[in-house]
Amino acid sequence: MEIQNVKKLVVKYNGTIVGYLAELEDNKIGFQYDDEWVKTGFSISPFSLPLSNKVYINEKLTFNGLYGVFQDSLPDGWGELLLNRMLSKKGINPNKISPLTKLTFVSGNGLGGLSYEPCQTQEESEIDFDLDEIAKEAQQVLKDESIDIDLDKIYNLGGSSGGARPKAHIKIDKDYWIVKFPCIIDPKNIEEQEYKANTLAKECGINVNEFRLFKSKICSGYFGAKRFDRKDDKRVHMISLSSLLETTHRIPNLDYMHLFQVIQNICVDKNDIIEAYKRMCFNVLYGNKDDHGKNFSFLYDEDKKGYILSPSYDLTKTPNKLEHEMTVNGNANPTKEDLLNVGKQLKLSNKLCNEIVDEILDVINYN
Repeated sequence: MEIQNVKKLVVKYNGTIVGYLAELEDNKIGFQYDDEWVKTGFSISPFSLPLSNKVYINEKLTFNGLYGVFQDSLPDGWGELLLNRMLSKKGINPNKISPLTKLTFVSGNGLGGLSYEPCQTQEESEIDFDLDEIAKEAQQVLKDESIDIDLDKIYNLGGSSGGARPKAHIKIDKDYWIVKFPCIIDPKNIEEQEYKANTLAKECGINVNEFRLFKSKICSGYFGAKRFDRKDDKRVHMISLSSLLETTHRIPNLDYMHLFQVIQNICVDKNDIIEAYKRMCFNVLYGNKDDHGKNFSFLYDEDKKGYILSPSYDLTKTPNKLEHEMTVNGNANPTKEDLLNVGKQLKLSNKLCNEIVDEILDVINYN
């Protein structure tokens, strides 16, 4: 298939036109909501793209002219590697392709609720899969030994993924799942470690989406989590904390207070503050230092007509990281005192904060 250089895109949400992206002069990118969406829709990025008829142009170069909400749609880490390999195999330099053209490669497996037309990726509704076989092929890709594998199939399974570890987006019965596979440098039981972290978080009363350890004949299993950006075969709009604030997650520049401030500004369920406080305490006390701004997201709830904090994800212990990606009370190696101080700033009762910390410590220490 010949790759087309695209200068204009239609942005859709479950088949409804949200707006339009277009390449302007000086390589700038403009976005404008569709008139009907302004009347009946919602803001897809509350701080940067409030509902109006104006043309929005992101003057920042953080995402090559895109707003963060569209950057969230693009593959990152493993998915970006797959996209680059697929394009290179077709004789195309990935670095020479515009951001709009890259968005045309976001398949139906793309993260979040937004889709883009035209689409230059083959849509496959059902793919036969063998997790052990995918794991082997993922290792070949990581080692750059992917000559004999079907890159198009591997891309369709995981090309919209983020994060460093290989992933596959699969459908089991009527449910959509993301299944992870070990990286070359990962310990052999990395999947069990993530399963344990999610189990402990759930025991701490944290909102963890359904997860499981898929069986394997060649290892102890593969960690899988049910997708919360899909519901009843429909997409759910999702935006990460980093993208809401138009900043990259690759540079540690956020504090947990940024997360709380966003919740206070856009979330319709104010209990999300307590939920986020629990997650902060769990990450600190359990040792999950990979707590950057793309590992916290918000979903648009059509019933509540507003944003809610998504279920937690990417929970694991990171003993080799020296500091937390997000600081707590300005501290990259926070203490219990920092956790309680944040609670005080949020006007949460000292009794509640101590109960949360003690419960998490009890669960972690017992296991």
